[in-house]
Amino acid sequence: MNVQAHSYDAALNSARRKAYLHLIPLLFLCYVVAYIDRVNVGFAKLRMQEDTRLIGFDEGVFGFGMGIFFFGYLLLEIPGTLIVERWSARKWICRIMITWGVIAALTAFVTKPWQFYTMRFLLGLGEAGFYPGVIVYLTHWFPKSDRTRALAWFFIGTPIAQMIGPPISERLMRIGVNGNPAILGLSSWQWVFVFWGLPAIILGIVVLVWLTDRPRDAKWLSLEEREALELALERERREQLDAHGHMTVAQALSNPRVLVLAAAYFFVVTGNYGVELYMASILENWYHIDMKKVAWLIVIPPIGSLIGQIFVGWNSDRTGERRYHAVIPIVAGAIALFLTPASQGNMALTVLLFTVAMTGLKAYLPAFWALPNQFLTAAAAAASIGMINSFGNLGGWIGPWVIGAVKKSTGNFNYGLWFLASSMIISAIIIHRIGGAAQAKPRKGESHGEVAVEG
Repeated sequence: MNVQAHSYDAALNSARRKAYLHLIPLLFLCYVVAYIDRVNVGFAKLRMQEDTRLIGFDEGVFGFGMGIFFFGYLLLEIPGTLIVERWSARKWICRIMITWGVIAALTAFVTKPWQFYTMRFLLGLGEAGFYPGVIVYLTHWFPKSDRTRALAWFFIGTPIAQMIGPPISERLMRIGVNGNPAILGLSSWQWVFVFWGLPAIILGIVVLVWLTDRPRDAKWLSLEEREALELALERERREQLDAHGHMTVAQALSNPRVLVLAAAYFFVVTGNYGVELYMASILENWYHIDMKKVAWLIVIPPIGSLIGQIFVGWNSDRTGERRYHAVIPIVAGAIALFLTPASQGNMALTVLLFTVAMTGLKAYLPAFWALPNQFLTAAAAAASIGMINSFGNLGGWIGPWVIGAVKKSTGNFNYGLWFLASSMIISAIIIHRIGGAAQAKPRKGESHGEVAVEG
């Protein structure tokens, strides 16, 4: 190796290390808060239903309100992703976080169902583009060989949020009840929304100050490091164009494989959010346990999700196989969810089955999101990821709405859980059919690193 090549490698490795340390921790924190703000309504509803000031807030209202978030999410998902690609990730992510933080906090003041629907819709509108936008942003900083690891640390924000959110929210839910004093005249459920909205606003300001759009703008990299990283990314872009050719955004969005992947994502997300937003209610309904115990029980399934995500992502990259690494976890999760109603009366078994279900509902993600990157590149890939994510996340409305409506009409959750399991099986069948066509064998020496994405 000559001196020039050695100098380039040293500068590139140094730039990669600095990028990890400078960018990933903040993005991880942002996603933890984003996810809690999205799903904390599932916990707050346990007290909202007891609040006499809230008229007409039955299971159907909560199911519809939890899900309508995703209609707002749909409208700006693709434009938001393209804004990150073509304008400024730093400014757009800042705008997203401040907007959703304000809306999340204001949800504390709803008193009628239509107000609840409006705030949930606006929350989806405000958050749209954040997750896929971060994916696009990371392609501006990390070569393909580093991207999976970089995104993995961001991606595990989901189970971490599921582990820390409920215990903290449970403490907030004690405010003003059982002899505990009220604070500033707000009920416990109101503090859940206010408390988790404020960090998003603060982090949005930090994003504006701390993040940098592109390596060439990073004053925290040396000139040699900036040039080495930009050169590595440009080489990768040229290689992708040579291998796959150019596809416009319009062509990518109408590509049959993209549309089928969006359908598959829709069905699995239906199961995912149905479980996540109703797990606490199901445990409380079946076992008549207090909120503190519910909070600690629903921390257990995300531990399985965390382990499953890391293992499946690692093994899929190690083997280069994508299809079955997506299909098998989904099928396993669906079977567990189908069996869950039969576990009623055995709390340990119920939690175990929820853990298997949630592991399957998260572990498939790295392999699934590797599939579109087999045949799409650059802006076309960014737009397609936004489209798959936005359309698929409509399942986040269907799942909670169906399980809430079924509970209201039948008095139990059984048929709702079977519906979610069936939806997951449909997703697995679609992925199995499309997976072989989308998957391509990498050339010798080519990295398997891909990106993973969720809602």
